[in-house]
Amino acid sequence: MNAAPAADGGKGDLAALARGGRINFFGFVLRLLARIPFLFIAGQFYGAEALGRFAFALIVVEFAAQLATLGLKRGLAQQLSASKGRDHAHIVFDGLLVAMMGSLIAMTLLFVFPEIMFRGDAPRGLERWLPLTVLALAWTEIALAACNYRHNIAATVRSRAIVEPWTISIVAGIWAFINTDDGLIVAYVASMLGALLSALWPFLKDYGLPKGWSPHPGTLWAMARKNLPVAAADATEWASRRLDLFLLGFFFSEAIYGIYWAAQQVASLPSKLKTSFEPIMGPVISQNVEAGNHKAVAQQVRQVGFWIIAAQAGIGLALGIPAMAVKNLVGEEFGSGYIILAVLLAAEVIAAMAAVSDAALIYLARHRNMLIGFFMLGLQVAFGVGAILVLRSMEYPAEIQAAGAAIGLAMALGFAALAKAWLLSGIVDAPVSGWRWPLVWAGIATVPVGLLIVQMRDLGQLVIGIPALLLVFGAVVWRWGFGPDDRELFKMKKPAAAPSPTTPEDPKV
Repeated sequence: MNAAPAADGGKGDLAALARGGRINFFGFVLRLLARIPFLFIAGQFYGAEALGRFAFALIVVEFAAQLATLGLKRGLAQQLSASKGRDHAHIVFDGLLVAMMGSLIAMTLLFVFPEIMFRGDAPRGLERWLPLTVLALAWTEIALAACNYRHNIAATVRSRAIVEPWTISIVAGIWAFINTDDGLIVAYVASMLGALLSALWPFLKDYGLPKGWSPHPGTLWAMARKNLPVAAADATEWASRRLDLFLLGFFFSEAIYGIYWAAQQVASLPSKLKTSFEPIMGPVISQNVEAGNHKAVAQQVRQVGFWIIAAQAGIGLALGIPAMAVKNLVGEEFGSGYIILAVLLAAEVIAAMAAVSDAALIYLARHRNMLIGFFMLGLQVAFGVGAILVLRSMEYPAEIQAAGAAIGLAMALGFAALAKAWLLSGIVDAPVSGWRWPLVWAGIATVPVGLLIVQMRDLGQLVIGIPALLLVFGAVVWRWGFGPDDRELFKMKKPAAAPSPTTPEDPKV
């Protein structure tokens, strides 16, 4: 049965977005709890230099996997919405085959030229087998995108927020007592394979095996070609979070690289709130686009945009004010990167509106959206290199010079946020910005609390300070920023009807 999400553009869609966001917010908390042990283990047992080498290799592997999906991570929802009666299982398995073909090309390239992953250095030990994760990454994305179309958000939570982060933490901890040379690589490979298996299980339950399916080269090529703009948009969005790391490779040692990467891992946690809504936004928006209901699209982008900006700003302040204490938790040699962490947290808040607008633009203006992404990357390189060189000329320590890459990222994301919101607003002929002034008042309210918190020892800043900052910020936003629609996010009642297990209305919690 080919079920599709309802597209009424009203309270039903808002409730679906809120339900999906709630489920994946739980996943965000789980991922946060799992990421902290991994960063602690990596910092204490492996050190900044090993972490830097590992981080650069991941950039290459994950970029290869991003390209291998050919935009189907988000484009699959549109393919399914416009299926015109074709069996959804056939469409999804076509997507898996496309991703496998792309992955095999990327994996072959990385096996033949492994130095690409290690800044020209030869692989050591088990590092040579890292390209195997490209296929696992690509197939996980496709399988989860298919589950998300059926509103099975819990599949993403289990795979991305439980199996993947806890596996890498546990295996890295165990391997630290076996062989620290290979520990991070083994832990990463294990986590990717675990994430794939935990994604395929609910995927097969939702779609089953494709009865009567046979690959059609023409159909596969048409699917790949149609999704190239979406693939480019995904690649630019992904690259914007890795380009700063890539630039650092030309200017700094692996130790500084590792310090920056650890800061990025903490700073990227608020951005996972955006991905809390991504799995449900794609199907809901694609249905409204198919129905020509642009006003509903604007309402959904505006609403979710505010939710994400508010959450990211609150978490950004809670982690940014005690930034040095947060970094010291990873290890003493990482504490010097507190300025990097603060700038990266600010960049994630700036990026929120661009990310939400992007969720609609990939369906409404995919080519123009792609061009904005390319221009954003050019600005990031120019601003990032410029900031690094200016800070270097002022003879700041290397840890502060490295913050120049984060400054470049923040400036480029600011441009993308304005450009994409303006473009989308013109297309749907309605405002789409999620910005509200109570966010400023909430930020100001945290200042006196923050001044008190930074006087505490590291443990006090983490245990007392972070919850206090979140409480103050949240109270102000709740009182003066939230309206009736916003509070839909916190309503825990279940849908009135109990839909069939195969329909997308079932959140499968």
